[in-house]
Amino acid sequence: MKLHSTICDLRVIFTFSPTFIGIIKKKAVEEFKPDPYLATVLNCAFWVFYGMPFVHPHSILVLTINSVGLVFEFVYLTIFYAYATNKGRVGQFPHLQGYSLMNQKKVALWVVVEGIFFAAIVLITMLALHGTVKRSLVVGIMSDVFNVMMYVSPLTIMAKVIKTKSVKYMPFWLSLANFLNGLCWATYALIHPFDIYVLISNGLGAISGLVQLILYACYCSCKPENDEDHNVNNTSKKPTELQLSATNGAPRV
Repeated sequence: MKLHSTICDLRVIFTFSPTFIGIIKKKAVEEFKPDPYLATVLNCAFWVFYGMPFVHPHSILVLTINSVGLVFEFVYLTIFYAYATNKGRVGQFPHLQGYSLMNQKKVALWVVVEGIFFAAIVLITMLALHGTVKRSLVVGIMSDVFNVMMYVSPLTIMAKVIKTKSVKYMPFWLSLANFLNGLCWATYALIHPFDIYVLISNGLGAISGLVQLILYACYCSCKPENDEDHNVNNTSKKPTELQLSATNGAPRV
């Protein structure tokens, strides 16, 4: 079960890869939101802290897998930030330029806020709490909160999926990996040694992943109402200006 949980966790980390490969190819983030990556960074940071021997002993698996995840999430955020204001395909859709700039500012702001918040929790835990029992309690609760945030963050795009009837910006593999990851870790938490903190957040994560899969199943076969690429192609075929006839002065196309 430890091996299965590790594999599922790695799947969650690497399911972001196709999204970022697409971003690099198009040189733009389009309408992808940074929420899942921001939530995952803080989630991994807290679980790394939770897995430390002076917080929760014998949690080497939690420590190692989340350390790997933390490194990859910083790489993903760096790529997202770099291409957030890049014209790329955004140049074809002027209304996305302000959206992308907002995403870039959001990433920078939240990374700073998350860093300050995490540092404050670490200092308070190490200076005010003595013994692994108290530290495990506080850090475990905090880790649970941000683990749930990571799982539900893909649902922030849910309103757009329902409105446009398109799952373009809610990757299927991320939803599937979230469901399997939550299921595996919830099962792992039930096996000795029982870990209530791992169980709660990952149990909720499995439910969240299931909701995402149901939403995906409902709209994956629907034809999008707002197909921007189609609109661009149609627009390019339309005449851009009227030509005036020198002979009769009547406008002609």
